[in-house]
Amino acid sequence: MKIAIIGTRGIPNNYGGFEQCAEYLAVGLVKRGFIVTVYNSHNHLYQEKSWNGVHIVHAYDPEFKYGTVGQFIYDYNCISDTRKRDYDIILQLGYTSSSISSKFLPRKKSIVTTNMDGLEWKRSKFSKPVQRFLEYAEKLAVNNSDYLISDSIGIQQYLKQKYKKDSTFIAYGAHSFTNPDQSDLTAYGLTPYAYDMLIARLEPENSIEVILDGVVQAGVDRPFLVVGKHESQYGEYLKGKFKDAATIRFVGGIYNINTLNNIRHYSNLYFHGHTVGGTNPSLLEAMASGALICANDNEFNKYVLENDALYFTTADCVATALESVQKIEPKYQNMLIANTRKIEDVYNWDRIIDQYATHLQKIFQARQRQRSGRTEA
Repeated sequence: MKIAIIGTRGIPNNYGGFEQCAEYLAVGLVKRGFIVTVYNSHNHLYQEKSWNGVHIVHAYDPEFKYGTVGQFIYDYNCISDTRKRDYDIILQLGYTSSSISSKFLPRKKSIVTTNMDGLEWKRSKFSKPVQRFLEYAEKLAVNNSDYLISDSIGIQQYLKQKYKKDSTFIAYGAHSFTNPDQSDLTAYGLTPYAYDMLIARLEPENSIEVILDGVVQAGVDRPFLVVGKHESQYGEYLKGKFKDAATIRFVGGIYNINTLNNIRHYSNLYFHGHTVGGTNPSLLEAMASGALICANDNEFNKYVLENDALYFTTADCVATALESVQKIEPKYQNMLIANTRKIEDVYNWDRIIDQYATHLQKIFQARQRQRSGRTEA
């Protein structure tokens, strides 16, 4: 079965969540006997035509020249190329900029199944007109896909209520981290369990400002790491606002997964401020690496973490946690153990890839039966 994966900047991952998903998923599906192609930006760091058995197609991506508009052109170029090939299934990861071109997807010869990601149009970083466009883009994605995938029960319920559409629930995945190594802390001048942190895109809906306000309010004498690209308008705003906060360190993006796991593992408190979306990749990775999590109190985070985390809604809550919580205290160990068990039993990548493989086989067989019925008629 020939599968194409579109909607990301490509593999191996050098960017974020869906790229990480594409990387693990593509390689896992190849190992299960699928023929997989992933579409990469033409200026991706990896320029070969295959990677770990996965075929790579590079499509022209002018985002470097036109900014956000370039994303729409790149997605169109990817979709246009799929029309020239004989894929059985096109797996679309997300829909934000690809939805405008989704009517060009070759649905007569290929099955289109779309992972609907989170509620993009609710992101506070977008203006009202952009939010309205993204809600329209969501509708286009729903209408121009043969099948839908939800990565959280909340998203699944939302799609059913709003569009009367069923979707297959397949969560995101993570790998359990079992070999911590303190040496990765040296480059950042860190001591185990004597610093706090967050990892996120520096965007308003990720509660960065609320968390950092709480850091300042608490005034604890521990470094606080902000991991994520900060070369943006909002990033500059945050760096300006907190320039006098000596403990807050904007360290930029870290893409070595082992380094990230070690930094998460040895942190005291790990803050997860995401407010929009389904099963968030960085949350699962934090759970898998043994971080003690203090998360924004919303339905998406609580569905995953349940009672095995601390929660915040305001800077006061953040400050209270920073002032009172020591990860090494015995009372928090059950939370860590429970979250590790969730990764092993529910969110591990082998299980997730198996669920994708089952979904792809099921929809392929349904199409075959449909075509067979038409032929017999």
